Amino acid sequence: MFRHSKILLSFALAALLAALAPIAAQAQAWPGSQVIKIISPYAPGGTTDVLARLLAAKLQEKDHWNVIVENRAGAGGNLGTDIVSKAPADGYTLLLAASGPLVIAPSLYAKLPYDPIKDFTYISPVASAQFVVVANPGAGINSIKDLIRQGKENNKLNFSSAGTGTPQHIIGEMFNVSAGTHIQHIPYNGSGPSMNALLGGQVQVSFENPIVAMPHVRSGKLKALAVTGSQRSSAFPEIPTVAESGLPGFDARPWYAILGPANLNPEITKKLNAEIREILFTTDVKARLFVLGADPMGMTPAEFLAFEKTELAKWTKVVKASGATVD
Repeated sequence: MFRHSKILLSFALAALLAALAPIAAQAQAWPGSQVIKIISPYAPGGTTDVLARLLAAKLQEKDHWNVIVENRAGAGGNLGTDIVSKAPADGYTLLLAASGPLVIAPSLYAKLPYDPIKDFTYISPVASAQFVVVANPGAGINSIKDLIRQGKENNKLNFSSAGTGTPQHIIGEMFNVSAGTHIQHIPYNGSGPSMNALLGGQVQVSFENPIVAMPHVRSGKLKALAVTGSQRSSAFPEIPTVAESGLPGFDARPWYAILGPANLNPEITKKLNAEIREILFTTDVKARLFVLGADPMGMTPAEFLAFEKTELAKWTKVVKASGATVD
């Protein structure tokens, strides 16, 4: 009977190895000479696009993979995100995701064409970015305490954003909820028009990406009040955080990551994660991120998925508390 059990165990082990062999072979052969396409769900020139092209170039340089970037902008990043959710899970279509469509959009839209958890493989985070609270100098707002005071007293105080549902919008709403202010949201079609409105005095304040806002701060056209993360930015350490300026615990840092469609081969996921993490912490890439006001993020796929779930819960509460909607 013992001998019979050993035979059955041998057959079971052989069957398991036979089942795993094609998976291992696919991962070993991937990517070969085939093109890996990274979808950037925003227009060229923004942080998402810059990071996608940086990673593509480094993967080609380091591993000699054939990697291209394709911009598929629309619906606040949801269009490109949806395209990847429905792509074949073969490792040749990836997403340079921004956090908005994954942690903000699910509670803003009554219906999304994708599920942020079930429809993706979480491969690796790339970077998190500080946003900057900036004010028009003519508004008489020189600090976060000034902004809180005016935001409670002045019903005509407005903040601009790159559009409804964007991180700029929801960080502004998070500020309102945290500070008890009622600064009115004015959406624009992109960061460029939003900054133009702020520079022209049509609005008084914005919560903006530093790559867009800081050139105007350095030229003296805008006043930087604070950064939105829990710690000061290494790129501009002279600017205090919102948390230390009057709202303890305030922490809002949009992030960017590489995702694939659901059910991506675990070995391909592991391989991509290792390559991306190694690239992110090289000296030249960290220097490029520094210019963007961003910091590299290193997590395993499992850690990254857990992080996404925590972020989704956090921003769902913010959206619901603000009453923001796009439907």
